[in-house]
Amino acid sequence: MAKNSIPDDVKAKVKAIVEKFNQKESRYPDTHFFAVRFRGAYAYLDRHEGHIVSQNGRVTWTGDMNSWNFAIYKYSSGSYDPNEWMFPGSEHLNGTVEGALRACLEAY
Repeated sequence: MAKNSIPDDVKAKVKAIVEKFNQKESRYPDTHFFAVRFRGAYAYLDRHEGHIVSQNGRVTWTGDMNSWNFAIYKYSSGSYDPNEWMFPGSEHLNGTVEGALRACLEAY
């Protein structure tokens, strides 16, 4: 696991990827969209549906824009699980932020 914080230029790239994904994939971009928040080496992918915000997944910065580590949010345990790979959408995981967003979109 990466111990370094995500650099500001990478955060800007991730935000742009999330915005582009929302524009392309959301039928209702003003009320149904993904948002990203950062903490240390993590970028959390939260889904907004109206006034409801739900945690979906987390990617971990590895130092490479095409090699993020993914963890799905498990509501059963209230935590992110990087070892869980048996969920709808897991086939989209390819190390990219967009792949993680596609996986989250299908999983929840």
